[in-house]
Amino acid sequence: MNSNDLLYYKNLLLSKQQELSTSKSLADSIPTAAELRGDPVDMAASETDAATQTRLHQADGKLLRAIEDALTRIRHESFGIYEECWQPISKARLEAVPWTRWCREGKERQDFRS
Repeated sequence: MNSNDLLYYKNLLLSKQQELSTSKSLADSIPTAAELRGDPVDMAASETDAATQTRLHQADGKLLRAIEDALTRIRHESFGIYEECWQPISKARLEAVPWTRWCREGKERQDFRS
């Protein structure tokens, strides 16, 4: 992979990282259980919204870590290679998921181990 490609993917990753960091700051406004007010239906809806936002926040945190790992791989010049099988990652795959680390078979093995 040439330096122009690496710069392109680095910018994609930084853009997604910024997007997630912005949404993370919005998630900090989720009301806590002590702040919930209203009738029981309103409180239940607020609790459900808060739980959903918490799960989304956790997923965003995992994605942020994956992006940081990909940026580290760019710095270490190992970006664009699947970790387990050491095959090059297609540009189409990197366009869709620039933080990817595993080929389909490797990901299936990872999921099976978890």
